[in-house]
Amino acid sequence: MIGQLIYVSDFMTPDPVTVAPEMSVLQAVEVMLRHDVTGTPVVDAQQRLVGIITERDCIRVAVQAGYFDQSAGRVSEYMSRQLSCVQPKENLMDVAVRFIDEPFRRFPVVDNGKLVGIIGRKDVLRAIQHSFSQ
Repeated sequence: MIGQLIYVSDFMTPDPVTVAPEMSVLQAVEVMLRHDVTGTPVVDAQQRLVGIITERDCIRVAVQAGYFDQSAGRVSEYMSRQLSCVQPKENLMDVAVRFIDEPFRRFPVVDNGKLVGIIGRKDVLRAIQHSFSQ
């Protein structure tokens, strides 16, 4: 596979674990722990990507809630709305460069406005391993 074009869709996780914007942050934490993920896309009822929430966001919420004696609130209040996404037919090596240049651990994969997958740093490593074992 060395020299052959590898697409994001070849190594992405299709149909990733998601949460809804109206869920409580504590429910989102439960989902992330149950599925052993460090962040998850936030989608609306039509499966359109509206944000992403990470373990870092949730820890920040917990600290603020504990410090100020408040409830945790909804995912929509704490999710990141400025998203960096990729397309299923993007060259995976271009995405690998973005992982070097940008601070993100994962990119939502969006096709026609809808979330279709997620690609993470480990997925890129799997692709590299696969390429060199051919």
